[in-house]
Amino acid sequence: MVLDESSGAHRLWYLDPAPGQPLGVLIPLDADFRIRLDAALRFHRRLTGTPVGPLPRGWRLTAMQRRRLILMLRALDGRQAGASYRDIALALFDAQEARWPARDWKCSAARSHVIRLVADAIALMNGGYRKLLRGR
Repeated sequence: MVLDESSGAHRLWYLDPAPGQPLGVLIPLDADFRIRLDAALRFHRRLTGTPVGPLPRGWRLTAMQRRRLILMLRALDGRQAGASYRDIALALFDAQEARWPARDWKCSAARSHVIRLVADAIALMNGGYRKLLRGR
């Protein structure tokens, strides 16, 4: 089930729903406990009709962060679809450097940028996405 609101959506998974019974929240005592607790409290406020308020500062992305995350996702999608770093640079930036001879391309800033985007996207995909919620 998804509950939408202006500050974001709450995604719920019911393990064994029983109509009319109170809901429970299971929060692991891990490094992300505080983040999960904040999300649970926001959800509780939503259920009780209390204004949820703005997202915590650490959860909000700047326009620049949002743009970089979009580039990371696009670069990773391309790479997983079999595109070369050169193809990705052409698709994302129309980088003139991507048209350079192989020797020059190998040392180009555009190539390095695409490699970093893909590497950072892979790190996010492998669990690093939680850093976004920690404000890092």
